[in-house]
Amino acid sequence: MFSEIFECYDWDTIAGEIAGKTEADVQAALQKSKRNLEDFKALISPAALPFLEQMARLSHGLTQKRFGKTIQMYAPLYLSNECQNICTYCAFSLDNNIPRRTLSGAEILQEIAVLKQMGYDHVLLVTGEANKTVGVAYLKETIRLIRPHFSNISMEVQPLDEADYALLRGEGLHSVLVYQETYHRDHYKQYHPKGKKSNFQYRLETPDRLGKAGIHKIGLGTLIGLEDWRAEAFFTALHLQYLERTYWRTKYSVSFPRLRPIEQAGQNDPKVFERYMSDKELVQLICAYRLLDEELELSLSTREEERFRDHIIPLGITSMSAGSKTNPGGYAVSPQSLEQFEISDERSPEEMAAVIRAKGYEPIWKDWHPVWMQ
Repeated sequence: MFSEIFECYDWDTIAGEIAGKTEADVQAALQKSKRNLEDFKALISPAALPFLEQMARLSHGLTQKRFGKTIQMYAPLYLSNECQNICTYCAFSLDNNIPRRTLSGAEILQEIAVLKQMGYDHVLLVTGEANKTVGVAYLKETIRLIRPHFSNISMEVQPLDEADYALLRGEGLHSVLVYQETYHRDHYKQYHPKGKKSNFQYRLETPDRLGKAGIHKIGLGTLIGLEDWRAEAFFTALHLQYLERTYWRTKYSVSFPRLRPIEQAGQNDPKVFERYMSDKELVQLICAYRLLDEELELSLSTREEERFRDHIIPLGITSMSAGSKTNPGGYAVSPQSLEQFEISDERSPEEMAAVIRAKGYEPIWKDWHPVWMQ
């Protein structure tokens, strides 16, 4: 289990080692054709910022070599905002007094109709963490309902047991995204004071359960802005490399969700969201992951602003969302209900596809067919 490896590392020690990397360490990492975690520390360190242009060129070349000039398009489909957790950064938190809603089968079909009109064939199912309301039975029926309409079904919901993942895989589930939020064990409880999500160990071991259940693709990530992003990135990369060695048939992706304002008292001070990571640092992180792992899929959502998303297309990203709604029923049923967080890029899928083509890339709406996986 990864948790055994995780116990061998100390957060403050790792943060100090990253801060201590020099320009010589960065240059040495850039000259290699195969990089390790020590090289990754150098590439995410402050010492690497002067080398950002070189990192971007290398990342661009490696991405084209493996993925070509394509961007996979996907859409999140929020099924429910009911949640039994208290999370200090999320609008769906149990202590936030908001109207709660879980979509019925008929309402899900209305949402599907809109997404299909947009051209999507890849959908990401999202819920709050409310096991009794949106548990395995609900997810199973939802996947059965939407499977005829989408070739690629991903899911970002509460962590489940291995048997549950195996069951949903049999229904047509392709990928699961499970963000650790933060790998800082000592601070984790501060952000998740109540609910099943407060169990750091259970969440940390979720990708192992996914790998054992044979899920085709596992998505990792942390919520950038909770803790030191550089230390978070190292632990994500450590987790990734363990998973790739252990569950080598599985594909992997990493996402880069930066903390966004939410509709909650005291949470909308814009200065809060300017302190944790600059655009230049996010470019650095994306390129560092690509230089570490040529096969890794890198995803960027509509959390990011238009200008940034446009410019990052050639630098390593392989999948993007567009026209996203982060509230249950947001596409057709109840567009005015509470969003989980504010998006920055509100352009339609058609508009985003035009931008991608203008950059010399091709938006891909369907990248595989289920029969290929049998």
